[in-house]
Amino acid sequence: MQFKDVIGQSALKQRLIASVRDNHVSHAQLFLGPAGSGKLALALAYAQYILCPNRTETDSCGACPTCQKMQKLVHPDLHFVVPTASTKKVKKDPESDLFMEEWREYVIQNQGYADTSSWYTFLDVENKQGYMSVRDAASLLRKLSMKSYEGEYKIAIIWMAEKMRVDTANKLLKLLEEPPEKTVFILVAEDAEELLATIKSRTVLVKVPAIEVNEVEKALVERLGCTPQQAHDAAIVSEGDWLTACHSVQESEDRKFFFTTFQQWMRLCFKADYANLIKFSDEIKPIGREKQKELLNYGLRIVRNALLFNNNLAGIVMLPDDEKKFNANFAPFVSPANLAQIAALFEEAIRQIERNGYAPLIFTDVSFKMVGLLRKK
Repeated sequence: MQFKDVIGQSALKQRLIASVRDNHVSHAQLFLGPAGSGKLALALAYAQYILCPNRTETDSCGACPTCQKMQKLVHPDLHFVVPTASTKKVKKDPESDLFMEEWREYVIQNQGYADTSSWYTFLDVENKQGYMSVRDAASLLRKLSMKSYEGEYKIAIIWMAEKMRVDTANKLLKLLEEPPEKTVFILVAEDAEELLATIKSRTVLVKVPAIEVNEVEKALVERLGCTPQQAHDAAIVSEGDWLTACHSVQESEDRKFFFTTFQQWMRLCFKADYANLIKFSDEIKPIGREKQKELLNYGLRIVRNALLFNNNLAGIVMLPDDEKKFNANFAPFVSPANLAQIAALFEEAIRQIERNGYAPLIFTDVSFKMVGLLRKK
């Protein structure tokens, strides 16, 4: 991966490039930032830039044999440690080396933008949680004890480093304290609190901020072929998280459904149109329990947004323009007198649906109660 393939983060790219140009590459660095910010993508581009023999002032060349191998994630001086769990393929003692083929396919498929949820789904670990075992640290130690094969440096990328077990982290600590010559460790993490303090103290912190919203919008048009309006709406909702933006585009039809359905529902409640509210509740049954719950959860977000609007904090409500306008119009009908009751009403409805309650009766009950609550001062 090249820096030009990383969305936004122009200032950070320049900083990383300068560290290589000035020969100030720290042997252990912690790329820390929120999900979807491109931490792994940056780490990959940085590693390729370090190893590329024909690098320019702005990027790796992308054409030499080194870059070709890096883009396929098969360079012999590039090593990974990632969280894994037992699967149908690996029934016990999982470790990163046993899943490298899957890891390369997953990362290339997602263009370097990864998260644990989709990685675990890709591996099909079912309900198990991934982790890094002491076997991972021992394997990495063996690899890094050897001389580099082709480049000047050996690079180890430890993705989601907070998933290391304590014994794994302690073994890695010895590597960080006495690193092999010309070795660069790049730890990629989201939750610094989950990392051992001793690990953090031995790494140089590289803060990776959320991506600029305008950069997310631009990338959605260029990479996913979104219309300008689709890209704008998804970028606003994403708050600088590329993964959320992609998910928003993929789920745009569902989002549109929840918005229009909730809007229609509340208008019937405002009018106290009981006959059509009963009809509405009957029409909700075919959409299924999961979507029924999502609709109610969508309503909960609308209620919470009303609290922000009513406290002059509309600026921090990140929604597409049409949804934000509806939220603003809905907010005056939510007050301290009814906010907690509306939230409790929706939450109880979700619980009843989860217990296989009859959806038309549940939504009819919620609808009739909302008629009264929306008029409550």
